[in-house]
Amino acid sequence: MAKTKIVILDTHDPWWNLSVEEYLLDRVEEDEYILYLWQNQNTVVIGKNQNAWRECKNDLLEKEGGKLARRLSGGGAVFHDLGNLNFTFLVNRKNYDLTRQVKVIQKAVLKAGINCEMTGRNDITVDGKKFSGNAFCFRKSNAYHHGTILVSVDMSKLSRYLQVSDEKLKSKGVKSVQSRVVNLSELNPDLTIEKMIQYMSESFEEEYGKAEEIIYGTESMDHKILEDLYKKYSSWEWRYGETPKFDIELSQRFQWGGVDIGLQLEKGIIKKASIYSDAMDEQFIESLPAVFEGCLFKSDCIADKIRKTPVEDHRKEMIYDIAQWIHEKGF
Repeated sequence: MAKTKIVILDTHDPWWNLSVEEYLLDRVEEDEYILYLWQNQNTVVIGKNQNAWRECKNDLLEKEGGKLARRLSGGGAVFHDLGNLNFTFLVNRKNYDLTRQVKVIQKAVLKAGINCEMTGRNDITVDGKKFSGNAFCFRKSNAYHHGTILVSVDMSKLSRYLQVSDEKLKSKGVKSVQSRVVNLSELNPDLTIEKMIQYMSESFEEEYGKAEEIIYGTESMDHKILEDLYKKYSSWEWRYGETPKFDIELSQRFQWGGVDIGLQLEKGIIKKASIYSDAMDEQFIESLPAVFEGCLFKSDCIADKIRKTPVEDHRKEMIYDIAQWIHEKGF
């Protein structure tokens, strides 16, 4: 018998909210569906494999009271303020159904009188303008799908804090971040965050059944575990990571995401590789450094090793693209 639960937090600290998200991910039961709704104040959240220094104007953000956070999922950097509602669907992997999860969002937005559609791999749009970016995390048993719903975000902060490369804008055929996003309140001036929470909760129950529990806050959770998670999410190591000095830096944007590769060499051999990316498949990106390390710094040798790396079918395009790019570099 399936169980449904809605968790709503009133804290606006991104490190705490992400701690709760991972806590729920680790504990969602086999036949349980959880909708988690949360907000961050003045926050830039980067994908698991992104380079914090390249994605965000960190000094400016922190000087103005903001926070940098790093999530478990892949994808690109986003700005959150209290005009944005975050959602997370948490399920057992066998119950993961992106179409069904997106349907909840579409029905919620329709309750506000707005029609929307899923476009590309991770955006939900209205008339070609994005109001929701989505990302995904898969563990051995459980998974989550989370994203944003822009209701009345301060759009000026997007370009103020985010550093978007010209290559990324060019690949999307737009001149700025602001030109391709929209607040839902522009389409329905009466829409508020409180109404969006109500619509999301109603749509979730219509799709998955009446919630057995609607939990406000974290009183029922193990705070010792949450505090340990908070230490991780708030730590310098997790948010910024190691930024060693590289002998070689390579950068390229593909249809599925951008890749920045930093290599440290010793006697012509790749001693260490660091790879940053806004690709959605965070596990694939995390596996790449091991492919480079120990290889001769010769493009043919590296490309050949990449091509021979065994991967699942859905990752073959990425392997081919990277191998072809390295081969064409001709070093």
